[in-house]
Amino acid sequence: MRRRTPPSRHPRRHRTPATLGRPLPRDGADELTWLLFHQDQVISLAQALRHMSRRAIRHRVATDRWRQVHRAVFVTHNGPVGPDQLRWIAVLAAGPSAVLAGLTAAREWGLRRYDSSAVHLLLPAARRADRLPPFVIVHRTTSLPEEDVLPVGLPSRTMPARSIIDAAQWARTDEESRAVIAAGFQQRLVGGDDIHRVLDRMPRARRRRLIMQTASDAAGGAHSLAELDFLTLVRRAGLPEPSRQQIRRDPTGRRRYLDVYFDRWRVHVEIDGGQHLDPRTAWADMQRQNELWIAGDRVLRFPAWAVRHQPGSVIRQLRSALRAAGWPG
Repeated sequence: MRRRTPPSRHPRRHRTPATLGRPLPRDGADELTWLLFHQDQVISLAQALRHMSRRAIRHRVATDRWRQVHRAVFVTHNGPVGPDQLRWIAVLAAGPSAVLAGLTAAREWGLRRYDSSAVHLLLPAARRADRLPPFVIVHRTTSLPEEDVLPVGLPSRTMPARSIIDAAQWARTDEESRAVIAAGFQQRLVGGDDIHRVLDRMPRARRRRLIMQTASDAAGGAHSLAELDFLTLVRRAGLPEPSRQQIRRDPTGRRRYLDVYFDRWRVHVEIDGGQHLDPRTAWADMQRQNELWIAGDRVLRFPAWAVRHQPGSVIRQLRSALRAAGWPG
């Protein structure tokens, strides 16, 4: 009869991005070693006391083997403290009900271009958290259902749609709020009606109407803040509603995306950001524009700064192009 192997006392749990780059502890490693592996070498006082005495903890700090980074949190090495460890310090300092949220959680999901040393935490409204590290920003909520929190992985964090919504709520300005929503769609963290489904559970969310409108536009294809601004100009001017991010194929069969396309009148608008100044990008843009002209489309191009700072000129040229293409006005 085949003998069953007893289950390991230290199961190799779900590996987070923070642990993927580090070697697993050796077979037979004790519980403390596994705990420190999963928590990126950060531990709370309460956790440490389950494995050693206060005297042993003080000795490790006194001999520089550990470093006390908060009144009840330690880093178990004396090297530099990285972003992953800052997140663990924040969560352990705030207590077991804290979850990474907003931009911090969104970055964990892969959001790019929003780097910050601040760590955003979400706590239940009734939960107190005193004397937290200065880099921690605490937000409170009366609504955090289970479906809004990642069920696996450590430290706990909100799901992508909730993370984007909270980041938009907590942004300093409406423009920053719209930008992070657009980035969430552009970078494929969210899609479709993900944002709307979560907002249905958040009737008191700050900027709720702005978030819903921006998400609707972004889901329709306006994946940059400049494209969203352009769409707002079009609506205010009473021009026809365009398609966004329409797919076309070039002569080689590759898929190309048109920023804004007025299908009925075959007027195509490109909104150029800073990346279009690169010579290789500029040449690719020229080739695509030439192909559209050859196919019979009218092509207009505007830099993103003109959409924001010279909207009158942008709308005048767009209106003229649409009329020339047969739009009755």
